[in-house]
Amino acid sequence: MVPGAGLEPARPFGQRLLRPPRLPFRHPGNLSIGRGVPVHDARRILPRRFPQHRRATEQPPGSVRRVRVFEVVVHRLRMDLVHELATSQGRHARRPVVLVEVTTDRGSGWGECAALAEPTYTSEYADGAEAVIIEHLAPRLLDAEDEWDGTTGGMGLLSGVRGHQMAKAALEMAVLDAQLRSSDQSLAAFLGATADVVTAGATVSSGPPGAVVAEVAEVVEAGFGRVKCKITPGQDVDTIREVRASFPDLFLCVDANGAYDLTSPTHRRAISELDDLGLVAIEQPLAPEDIAGHAALTASLATPVVLDESVCDLAQLDGVLARRACDGVSIKPARLGGVLAARRAHDRCLAAGVHLVAGGMLETGLGRAAALAVAALPGFDLPGDLGPSNRYFEPELTDPHLLVDGMLAVPDAAGVGREPDRDLVDALRVRTTWIEPSQSRSGEPSGAA
Repeated sequence: MVPGAGLEPARPFGQRLLRPPRLPFRHPGNLSIGRGVPVHDARRILPRRFPQHRRATEQPPGSVRRVRVFEVVVHRLRMDLVHELATSQGRHARRPVVLVEVTTDRGSGWGECAALAEPTYTSEYADGAEAVIIEHLAPRLLDAEDEWDGTTGGMGLLSGVRGHQMAKAALEMAVLDAQLRSSDQSLAAFLGATADVVTAGATVSSGPPGAVVAEVAEVVEAGFGRVKCKITPGQDVDTIREVRASFPDLFLCVDANGAYDLTSPTHRRAISELDDLGLVAIEQPLAPEDIAGHAALTASLATPVVLDESVCDLAQLDGVLARRACDGVSIKPARLGGVLAARRAHDRCLAAGVHLVAGGMLETGLGRAAALAVAALPGFDLPGDLGPSNRYFEPELTDPHLLVDGMLAVPDAAGVGREPDRDLVDALRVRTTWIEPSQSRSGEPSGAA
């Protein structure tokens, strides 16, 4: 039930997943799927108990050698997406890519900023992130008086800059890449990953029923067993009902990107009807700041509520866990400020008993490698949306992440595990900016081309 749409049952945090499943499972109207409870029903695949929220005792990732940064180079590229992605916040056809290359006393490393063209997902956007890296973040690393260790207090050098998590994540990735290469350790091993492969997921654009069903059919044919459909008011219930009718056993979730408002009777009705479609999860149904609304949905829906945009740092994560505002959290390293913050968020979610989703942005193969390293940690039990890089970009900026039997291999090479092709960087370049210590102390970047 949706608050305001009928009876609102009270229950302890998370306990709805422990109720016996309804038998037989039936969809609204004349739509009937299978016999008994289908395999995609969340109550069959998510039996975990939810304890009261508590602060996790986080296990630090492995240690690496300390490092000094000598130069930061910011490469701005423009890449076209293979398929346009439509969400409730707009359409994405091109991807402004911001790459960070660092030179250190241990070697070089690469990082990627996942900020999109416009500040519609979070407040960050590519132009702003690029400027923040050049003018504020890189100078702080370059002007450090001592060597620093990115696994502990090193990223604290950037704490004086408020927010800008994706920009910080890019620098952290580059420095960790250099450090881990010097110690011949993969990012996955450094974080404590336990899996060699990760189940892939595909994200499908919002749209009318026929178009969405056709796209879902394509990705299922390609080997994906987990699909996330973007939804928006007016293109939701009928579309997802058709998808479910066509693919009754598909692990299916929906993502609203915060498009719904519980003050709208139409929106409440749509969420209530989606709740009856056997979904594995409903991701970010309400605006990021509507924590009270998400808590109400978490307490009343039979479908797990997963938060994404509502959790942009660890403080926000602690807040939503304390208020029991979700059943699961999408862990995206870029949104949280880097792979180290993502690891801490993972640990806190496990301690709180909430479900974990391995989420991704529209990353190139570089950013996808970092996301896969995080996704290989234990405990990710809800369908994620990490797909092969060739689903988004052609040509690919790095060695490809290939879909094999519905799975993606976790990179095991030293460092992040992928490196951009320099010829492609040159071909796709919009501009390049070099920042060195002497110029950073004077407050001016060394130059752009």
